[in-house]
Amino acid sequence: MSHLVLVRHGQSEWNEKNLFTGWRDPDLTAQGIDEAKAAGQALKQQGLVFDLAFTSDLQRAQKTLTLLLAEQGQSDLPTTQNQALNERDYGDLAGLNKDDARKKWGDEQVHIWRRSYDTPPPGGESLKDTGARVLPYYDSDILPHVKTGKNILIAAHGNSLRSLVMRLEGLSSAEILDVNIDTGVPYIYQMDADGAVQDKTILSR
Repeated sequence: MSHLVLVRHGQSEWNEKNLFTGWRDPDLTAQGIDEAKAAGQALKQQGLVFDLAFTSDLQRAQKTLTLLLAEQGQSDLPTTQNQALNERDYGDLAGLNKDDARKKWGDEQVHIWRRSYDTPPPGGESLKDTGARVLPYYDSDILPHVKTGKNILIAAHGNSLRSLVMRLEGLSSAEILDVNIDTGVPYIYQMDADGAVQDKTILSR
């Protein structure tokens, strides 16, 4: 058995301000820093030691990983950064307050853009589009390590991780709409040699 652990970054400055973020690159808040450290402490209490880590091109995920690994005592862990793990691109919505967006386009339209599986916001990506870059990268660069029994940590974003959860748990495009991944909360998957999930634990705060 190997372990695959997914962690969404800690609260960012734009999370705090209720802004659509996407590929924009705000830093962590003080709360986000605490969430990242707490995730590292929780994983250490589980006795997990990692062989490799992967993260996105965005600093909120990278800093979360750095803080988490420091708590783990694994600051020298080999780590790969790749744009494929970036958050969903929110296109024209990026930088807008979510309440202001609802006033401009209406509650229903913004809800569709945020929660539907395959309807992207103007100039942006749907969850389906996000999965179209996350999943091939997972298959080519991460899954082979899982299959050889390594413990892998991925620090990324709400929607890039949701697309991966959809694959790992065999969820439908309707079922994934109800899945929300909180900031700084580790998802631990026990994986077999075929890369299939055998067990799942969420270390809730």
